[in-house]
Amino acid sequence: MIPFENSWPYDIVMGDIYVQQCPYCHANNVLLPLKPKELVRIREGKKKLLVFPCCNTSMTVIDNDSDYLLSSRPVRN
Repeated sequence: MIPFENSWPYDIVMGDIYVQQCPYCHANNVLLPLKPKELVRIREGKKKLLVFPCCNTSMTVIDNDSDYLLSSRPVRN
């Protein structure tokens, strides 16, 4: 089981994936370079390197559910 510290919430709005706040630079309403069909592939077991456009910091997404992206490393303090 992946710890809660490795998860970050996301929202899908009209086919675009947003996070309310970047876990690294704390920018608000960040549009992620990720599409909903990529979330399905991640759920099936494919890893995805996600680079946040606001600060160019990356995280490896290893799983997701309908509310959270799950990272390979902690993203919460």
